[in-house]
Amino acid sequence: MQTVTVNAAQDQVVEAQLRAMQSGIKANQTGGVNKALARETAEQFEAVFLSQMLAPMFETIPTDSFMGGGHAEKVYRGMMVEEMGKSIAKQGGVGIADTVYREILKLQEA
Repeated sequence: MQTVTVNAAQDQVVEAQLRAMQSGIKANQTGGVNKALARETAEQFEAVFLSQMLAPMFETIPTDSFMGGGHAEKVYRGMMVEEMGKSIAKQGGVGIADTVYREILKLQEA
């Protein structure tokens, strides 16, 4: 049940980022390309994607160890996975941000 809530929250983040990106594209149609905003949006997208990919790995780890399990540990794990995704994306990621960045620039230049 917790996973559904986290996934729904991350879906909302992705949708908000896409709306922001689209409004940025509309705003820049007259003023040119905003490369810094496009790069930041691409990295945020990759971070959310990586968090989604990492989450199932951490769900298989038993919670009866150091922290004792419970709701607080589930919340902490969710935040930890999210931050790990951000960290991986910031350090170069797996190449998704580069591809998304190029596509954003194509959309802005069109």
